[in-house]
Formats: sequence, C-alpha cells, structure tokens
Amino acid sequence: MTVSRGGFGGAFDCDVLVIGGGIVGLSTAHALTRAAPGTRVTVLEKEPATARHQTGRNSGVIHSGIYYRPGSLKARYALSGSAELLKFCAEHGVPHRVTGKLIVATHRDELPRLHALVQRGREHGIPVRELGPAQIMEYEPEVRGLAAIQVGTTGVCDFGAVAARLAEVCGASGTEIRCGEEVVAADRRPWGVAVRTASGTVLRARVLVNCAGLHCDRVARLAGDDPGMRIIPFRGEFHELARPERVRGLVYPVPDPAFPFLGVHLTRGIDGSVHIGPNAVPALAREGYRPTTVRPRELAGTLSWPGSWRMARRHWRYGAGELHRSLSKRAFTTAVRRLLPSVTESDLRPAPSGVRAQAVLRDGTLADDFLIKESPRTVHVLNAPSPAATASLPIGREVARRALRLL
Repeated sequence: MTVSRGGFGGAFDCDVLVIGGGIVGLSTAHALTRAAPGTRVTVLEKEPATARHQTGRNSGVIHSGIYYRPGSLKARYALSGSAELLKFCAEHGVPHRVTGKLIVATHRDELPRLHALVQRGREHGIPVRELGPAQIMEYEPEVRGLAAIQVGTTGVCDFGAVAARLAEVCGASGTEIRCGEEVVAADRRPWGVAVRTASGTVLRARVLVNCAGLHCDRVARLAGDDPGMRIIPFRGEFHELARPERVRGLVYPVPDPAFPFLGVHLTRGIDGSVHIGPNAVPALAREGYRPTTVRPRELAGTLSWPGSWRMARRHWRYGAGELHRSLSKRAFTTAVRRLLPSVTESDLRPAPSGVRAQAVLRDGTLADDFLIKESPRTVHVLNAPSPAATASLPIGREVARRALRLL
C-alpha cells in the first residue's frame, strides 16, 4: 500500500487506531477515552464480533497475582487489575464470583515451592492461609495433598461478557468498533499511519496500537518493525467433569517456575461447570483450536523461527509429557488424580480448547512477562498471556498512556 503525503491531505480518520478487539484492545480504547475525552478512537477486529479468541476461550479465572515475581508487570497489573475487574463486573452487571482457590502440594519436593508462594503472597499483601491434609478436605472433600495454601482473592467471571460490556462503554464514549476488518497492509509515515483492510478500506490515524494477540508479531512486521519475537501458538486442551459437584471451587498444583504454564488444574466456572486442564501442546495454526487444524504458512513461520528449535531443545521433556497427556486420556486422567484421586476416565468429557499466544524470543526464551514496545507512531503489545484478562484494565491504561504520548 502506498499513501502519498500529497494525497493524504492531513485528514485523519481517527487519532488512535487500535488493531484487535479482544479484552486488551477494548480496555485500551476505554482508557484512551477516559484519559483524554474527545480522542477519536477506532478499533478494528478481523472477526465478526469481539472477543472471539483468547478473551472468549479461557477458564474465566480472575487471578490474584500470587504467582508473579515482585516488580514484574504481571505482578503489578494482576494485583491492581483483579480488584478493578471485580469492581467493573459489579458496576456493569457482569456475572462474577470470588471463590478463593487452593494451591496444593502433592509431592514433598513441591513443599519448598509452596512455602515460597506463601512468602510471595505476603509480599504482595494477598491473604494466604496455610492448610494441612485435613484442612484441605474441609475446603475440597475429594482433593488430597500434603499441604496447601488458600488464596482468598481469586475469583471467576465471564470474560466474554466483560469484553462485550467494555465494547458498549467504548461505543457510548464515541469509539468506533469495526468488526470483520482484517488489517493486511500498513504504511507508517512521519505524519502517522495508514492501514488497509482485506475489504479494501483505508484508515489513517495519528497513532497505531497493536493489540492483535495471536497475530501481533505479524502486525508489527506490517508496520515495519522487527518485534524480536514470534508468537508460537500453544493449544490448551480441557476436559469437563461429568459431576461438577465433586469440586467446590478452584484447585491448582504448585507451578514449575521453569515453565510459564500452571499445569493441570480444576476450575469451577461462573456457570457451575468444572473444567480440568489444560494440556499445553504446540498448535499447527495460530487459531488451531482442533488438532486437525493446520495452516501451512503459519506452521512454516513457527518452524523457521530459530527460537522455536532452541525452545524445543530446552523444554523437550516437559513438552513430551504434555503431548503424551494430549494423545492419551489415561495419561491425562493420571495427571488429574494427583489432585483428585477418585476421578476416572469416564468422569471426563472433552471441552472446547483455547490457544495461548506465547511470545518466544530468538534465543528460545519463553517471554514470561507482558511485553509492550514502542516505535515511531506505534505501540505494540507483543506478549499478553494469562493473567492479561485479569490485568486488562491497568494494561489498557499503560498502553493508552504510551499512545497519548505519541499524539
């Protein structure tokens, strides 16, 4: 796409153009209009409606922030974002519930890591209660463990409903949300940025904000930037408990700090169903919600990125275990029995999968924190996995602050 300065004529279609109608993009639009009323904001979403990918395909957990390293963006934004999100849900009638959760150690070698989480929770000011085996059963009669901590501030909500309400609030503030508009070209000039969508629409903005999630690295390259990472999609595979009354709330294992996934856990959602999972396996497409979904060009992009192979060499043992549980329901059930010993294969029913947009650096490092980068006239959100939905309101404010600074 070529947009000449002479043909441009100085007429902007909006001040800030946000690419991506997930919860982070909508939170950014919301923050822009609150921080600078009168700012003309347009959101482009390639799907027919908002929140069709990571926002609408997750377990709905409002994370407390206990897992995250003090000082990290994840810690800062999850701690403030969880309280803000609960307030937003209450004010706007979005279904939500504060349930608390158990983090359960089932092996002795997990006890030091569990104790470290107690200390981290106290550093963050999160209410944490230490439990022994009998006390675990008071909270969750069918769960077994050597020790656990109960985190009182964790909750659940419907993030799709949060996004829908954000879209309504943004619309009432003058934001234009245009669905079914996939960005296929971008042209950045000293005066601003112009983009063209698959429909042929051209929009000109002073500042571009990239919240494209699974496609954020592609959008960064369209804008002329080297993001220094690639999105490697991981499919999160879930099962549903046939008798949800067997689990009262949220039950998590002690996480392995060497890997950014939390392991197989039990989540009672806002609708009362209990989801178990996920397995985290490489997806063969960025929107590869089924194992059979393959997009050769996207797969070739994953395989050609040097970080993919370095990541595989570093984490192959962990990955082999995830893949084994994906292929074998018996192996998956065995993993679940660590927390819920009475479960059988017949108790588990397949549930819809999600895809995590995981940023992988060139050296094979899995980006663990949120990653936000600025370039001339652009702000790119390049890594926003869980707890991004929980932290979406403060993330949106940070992205909006950076965008307004570029106007």
